[in-house]
Amino acid sequence: MDAKARNCLLQHREALERDIKTSYIMDHMISNGVLTVSEEEKVKNEPTQRQRAAMLIKTILEKDNYSYISFYNALLHEGYKDLADLLHGGIPVISSSSSKDSVGITSYVRTVLCEGGVPQRPVVFVTRRKLVNAIQQKLFKLRGEPGWVTIYGMAGCGKSVLAAEAVRDHSVLEVCFPGGVHWVSVGKQDKSGLLMKLQNLCTRLDQDENFSQRLPLNIEEAKDRLRILMLRKHPRSLLILDDVWDPWVLKAFDNQCQILLTTRDKSVTDSVMGPKYVVPVESGLGKEKGLEILSLFVNMKKADLPEQAHSIIKECKGSPLVVSLIGALLRDFPNRWEYYLRQLQNKQFKKIRKSSFYDYEALDEAMSVSVEMLREDIKDYYTDLSILQKDVKVPTKVLCILWDMETEEVEDILQEFVNKSLLFCDRNGKSFLYYLHDLQVDFLTEKNHSQLQDLHKKLITQFQRHFRLHCLSPDQEDCMYWYNFLAYHMASAKMHKELCALMFSLDWIKAKTELVGPAHLIHEFVEYRHMLDEKDGTVCENFQEFLSLNGHLLGRQPFPNIVQLGLCELETSEVYQQAKLKAKQEVDNGMLYVEWINKENIKNLSRLVVRPHTDAVYHACFSEDGQRIASCGADKNLQVFKAETGEKLLEIKAHEDEVLCCAFSADDRFIATCSVDKKVKIWNSMSGELVHTYDEHSEQVNCCHFTNNSNHLLLATGSNDCFLKLWDVKSANESKSINVKQFFLNSEEPQEDMEVIVKCCSWSADGARIMVAAKNKVFLFDIHTSGLLAEIHTGHHSTVQYCDFSPHNHLAVVALPQYCVELWNMDSCLKVADCRGHLSWVHCVMFSPDGSSFLTSSDDQTIRLWETKKVCKNSAIVLKQEIDVVFQENEVMVLAVDDIKRLQLINGTTGQIDYLTEAHVSCCCLSPHLQYLAFGGEDGAIRILELLNNRIFQSRTGHKNTVRHIQFTADAKTLISSSDDSAIQVWNWQSEEYVFLQAHQETVKDFRLLKNSRLLSWSFDGTVKVWNIITGRIEKDFVCHQDTVLSCDISPDETKYSSTSADKTAKIWSFELLSPLHELRGHKGCVRCSAFSVDSTLLATGDDNGEIRIWNVSDGELLHLFAPISVEEGAATHGGWVTDLCFSPDSTMLVSAGGYLKWWNVVTGESSQTFYTNGTNLKKIHVSPDFKTYVTVDNLGILYILKILE
Repeated sequence: MDAKARNCLLQHREALERDIKTSYIMDHMISNGVLTVSEEEKVKNEPTQRQRAAMLIKTILEKDNYSYISFYNALLHEGYKDLADLLHGGIPVISSSSSKDSVGITSYVRTVLCEGGVPQRPVVFVTRRKLVNAIQQKLFKLRGEPGWVTIYGMAGCGKSVLAAEAVRDHSVLEVCFPGGVHWVSVGKQDKSGLLMKLQNLCTRLDQDENFSQRLPLNIEEAKDRLRILMLRKHPRSLLILDDVWDPWVLKAFDNQCQILLTTRDKSVTDSVMGPKYVVPVESGLGKEKGLEILSLFVNMKKADLPEQAHSIIKECKGSPLVVSLIGALLRDFPNRWEYYLRQLQNKQFKKIRKSSFYDYEALDEAMSVSVEMLREDIKDYYTDLSILQKDVKVPTKVLCILWDMETEEVEDILQEFVNKSLLFCDRNGKSFLYYLHDLQVDFLTEKNHSQLQDLHKKLITQFQRHFRLHCLSPDQEDCMYWYNFLAYHMASAKMHKELCALMFSLDWIKAKTELVGPAHLIHEFVEYRHMLDEKDGTVCENFQEFLSLNGHLLGRQPFPNIVQLGLCELETSEVYQQAKLKAKQEVDNGMLYVEWINKENIKNLSRLVVRPHTDAVYHACFSEDGQRIASCGADKNLQVFKAETGEKLLEIKAHEDEVLCCAFSADDRFIATCSVDKKVKIWNSMSGELVHTYDEHSEQVNCCHFTNNSNHLLLATGSNDCFLKLWDVKSANESKSINVKQFFLNSEEPQEDMEVIVKCCSWSADGARIMVAAKNKVFLFDIHTSGLLAEIHTGHHSTVQYCDFSPHNHLAVVALPQYCVELWNMDSCLKVADCRGHLSWVHCVMFSPDGSSFLTSSDDQTIRLWETKKVCKNSAIVLKQEIDVVFQENEVMVLAVDDIKRLQLINGTTGQIDYLTEAHVSCCCLSPHLQYLAFGGEDGAIRILELLNNRIFQSRTGHKNTVRHIQFTADAKTLISSSDDSAIQVWNWQSEEYVFLQAHQETVKDFRLLKNSRLLSWSFDGTVKVWNIITGRIEKDFVCHQDTVLSCDISPDETKYSSTSADKTAKIWSFELLSPLHELRGHKGCVRCSAFSVDSTLLATGDDNGEIRIWNVSDGELLHLFAPISVEEGAATHGGWVTDLCFSPDSTMLVSAGGYLKWWNVVTGESSQTFYTNGTNLKKIHVSPDFKTYVTVDNLGILYILKILE
């Protein structure tokens, strides 16, 4: 390199190292022959972008003037015009006698290629270095000996350009083919056409007519003439045969030559002898290469190409032919991006035509020629492939059923299609999977559109015939294809009756959801809804709603019983009616099912519940068009899925740590994510490609939000480092930085200890202002001046988890601590509604662009989609979990209090509710014969209500703290209560006599009445005491555990009791002994509950890990362990703590409460049934004496009255 060029490069080295991205620049330099592949690898191995740039410049400095020029041209080509301008003054002058031209091709190469008739590079050319290298390696393998190198691929994949590029290399020509290269465009030929091609070639090779002065008269003579010319006059030369269609054509050239050929048919060389090497060419360019071609045609920077450019590449899968045809058209009509994309999408190939170097003016011509060349007896089989979908790989077995053939016969036919590049094949273990290129699918569906319905019908008919005899089994290779596409084929065949029978079948839904989850089924109900009449449309809605609201259960393992889920639907639903029918059949065979008899009162406010992540979901947001939802969370992933069906569109491992927030840009092109790893990233929302990474924050980044203005795209980020930063997305530069901590300077907290976390941010509709929340304040900033416009103080102790404002009305949705989501009217400042449904903390709330729905995401791994109107109209009763139940003959009476302090008596059979009184009730109970009810308050007061005349009696003394438990004696004359004040009060309310049981050192956890006026109580102090409730004396005092006693149960024969504790043990005691009979060890969590069997021989214990153990009471031996099946990173079978247990009268069944309800077979140790409540954290289950009716309330305040189905 001359001194001037070298000095210029050194002078501007720092600017170049700072700004350039090396990958595409190196592609240009490699294609120009000034950079080797090994040098490229050396650069790529550097860890950072800047170090890679430094290594590239260091490499160029060691090279010649051509490297400088190639580098300069690459900068211009990749849009670094300002950097290229810096190097312009140093461009070396190259004399005309120099051996290389401006793109690094020597005059020797130019001369050889020109003489051999090798086509020049297309006007618009991008290198495909890996493929060129692969071809060159195969050419080197010929080692000067006769042989064949075949480049094969489908129409328009760029085979000819690659063949020409492979020999445009000095070393290849010099080492391998010093005798030159000779290009022959063969194409589809008959014998006379081939003879003419051979005559022309012989004339070119024998221009001085040394061997013969006349042309050969037939193919055999031409073959001999060619052999002599190649052997004597052109030894060690390469013959290139472009676009060979027929094996017989090659026999004319089979005369000890070195031959490179391009073809669509891999099998053409089967008819010739000698070494053979094959280079398959993939059907499409990569996305970046495709965009590069378009940018060159329209003379624009790649970054400035419109969104349609990306869609064109995606639509044609990067086909070089299509990209070039459209690029050439756009050069003449630069405003037709949308038009040509639409033609491509609508399969109007005839409108995408442009005369070029390619033999076929339009894509349909190129493909049609390939199909016409098939043997007549297999053309119809290729037509049958018109029913295949894009991007779908089909197992051989599916086509065996379609054609009613043996596997080997089908594979032979398909191999012919594969050989001719009309079909592609993937090897999957022992079987083959076949697929068409998107353009081939489009070509076939357009060509055979009038036959499509019949072709789909043919497949369904064959399927039905085959599966009458064989059952569809999950272990069959074709099983997944049928589950995914059977409904599609039925709909395409317009077989409405069969489609309804399939989609409205619980058996089909169960089988399909077990294999692929519910999202695809929901998609099918949405997709084919328009084909159904009104009656079937209603059924379709029933099934769609069932799947949408149970998706989070159906997408997990262990798979729930779908019949039991169906029984929870409304009785008018087709899902319920089918489930009821199936349940009755299965009950006759010993299966257990339960009916939710009061479900009519429950309204579902959610529209869709999905579980896309395996851990807590921290954020979810709508795209601007409302069609997609993006979500992120503790599993470090970004997910994008359809808003209507929950179908997954993208899954990206986005960060190295938890992802805290995600946001769509106003034009939906980008998604931003931010993380605990302190980074902010911007992704292409369609392809998932990383666009930018920002790492200027010094602490975790909590929120990110784009402006509403797509013309000047800004991204706001807020972090634990106290800063709100604004970024210009186009330039990737920081635009503004605001220190939010400065606005807390007058705070009472010491400044050095103050932690200011910018929690969430939201842009105004015009994009001129931004609102952020930090601690207990909300700030409004002007983005141009960074000035504070407004400040809202929410209250000293309140912490808003997240909030969002509806774009079209005065509603705001707010996430507060615990599970709480509230809807507020911002004009009236009144709460509109509570949204109950999540089972854990809610991290994010977000309205859809039109405000008709909103999202919530939670620690419970789910995202819920709510309908705003439904939530606003909601008037559902929300009960507290402290209820009492009396089972009387055929009636179930429930005493409960709701969230607005109303005490109510609910008839579980009829659903009638009697509102009794309003009070701050902390616990309540009914007398055994329903004459009285009692309730304790948060203020320690105790009251009794006589139901006959509504008279109220109040205890004169009461408790000092909140009353926790309350119970009548069997004769209802005495009321016993316990409180946080560690005392137990015995109140004979008719005689106004009081006895106080005071000996526990800490809060009394609970108590049980015994015979003969005795009472058993247990406490946080680790003791259990037996009292005489008449005298108030302690009869027995047991020191049971070192830690809190969490529960006790009394054996039905009243000779023993059990105690369980936070110390992870349970004990069995005799009332006669102060030391335990048995200490039961083995639980790994707090043992929260226990229950004796009715015959007093068994004890069940449940812990906080969801584990239940069955013990033999007589010897303390473990009989059964109902262990949780740990799935998906630790989600237990029982859904959390086991809080209550109850045996059946015959001791063969056990029901347990926790995250939901489970029934167990005590004999086998297996689960008999699971009932999933809408909420979770069930505290207690009330069971009827006959073990047929069950009552509980979940943490959402929903009452469940369940009956065994008989």
